[in-house]
Amino acid sequence: MKLGLKFKNIFFIMLGAAIFSFGFVHFNIQNELGEGGFSGITLILYFVLGWDVALMNLLLNIPMFIIGWKLLGRKVFLYTLIGTVSVSVFLKIFQVYEVQIGLQNDLFLASLFAGVFVGVGLGIIFRYGGTTGGVDILARLVHKYVGWSMGKTMFLFDAGVILLSWLTFLDERSVMYTLVAVFIGARVIDFVQEGAYSGRGAFIISDHQAEIAERIGKEMDRGVTVLDGHGFYSKAKREMLYCVIGRNEIVRLKSIITSVDPHAFVSIVDVHDVMGEGFTLDENKKPFD
Repeated sequence: MKLGLKFKNIFFIMLGAAIFSFGFVHFNIQNELGEGGFSGITLILYFVLGWDVALMNLLLNIPMFIIGWKLLGRKVFLYTLIGTVSVSVFLKIFQVYEVQIGLQNDLFLASLFAGVFVGVGLGIIFRYGGTTGGVDILARLVHKYVGWSMGKTMFLFDAGVILLSWLTFLDERSVMYTLVAVFIGARVIDFVQEGAYSGRGAFIISDHQAEIAERIGKEMDRGVTVLDGHGFYSKAKREMLYCVIGRNEIVRLKSIITSVDPHAFVSIVDVHDVMGEGFTLDENKKPFD
């Protein structure tokens, strides 16, 4: 597209908006649970004044769009505009064609589903380059002109909105379930953004690194990178091996290492969203179907 946007990104941003809106209507609104950010403000206005959440989502974000035009850059701004408008459209659709799920007597289950749907929806939107405006733009502004981290601003804003929700329409029990939903939503957002695939990265220090690297390549068909390093106290130069493997290959890797050098030092860390040969590309550097 001439504007630099991708149809794939637009599709998934709209899909994320639909998932978010479905959960917002059927779990937050139906069960009178709060939410953080601008979404939480729309809930306050809905339950206290009866104002439509779809319309208020747009109206609250208009000032943020005006402010964030130059701050976000053209592409992110347009994706953000698409995401915000899509959320409002789907909110209206799901309000008109609402399905009564009936979890009013099980707020724990309602809060779990609220967190999952909101988290998956927003995670998809963020993963494909969009935002839903609101606090994200505000946090960028505060970071630029005040110096606070975006996480700190978003946390304080969310805390303030939940506190205001408690003072207006939520009772203590609903506040606690709202916190459960917000916590789960944040974790799910991280999971979706980082990728459903979770690999492992292995750092290996051994006096037999050549043999270990060769066996990993032959028996596991995984690439190995040699990193130069030195001991902090001994100042002795040491080479370190690094390779990325699947979660199901950890036992096999450990078996190879211990069979070559039982005294090797091995550190295994989580790796998210792995890209490259053996994971997203085949041996000919072409994407897997």
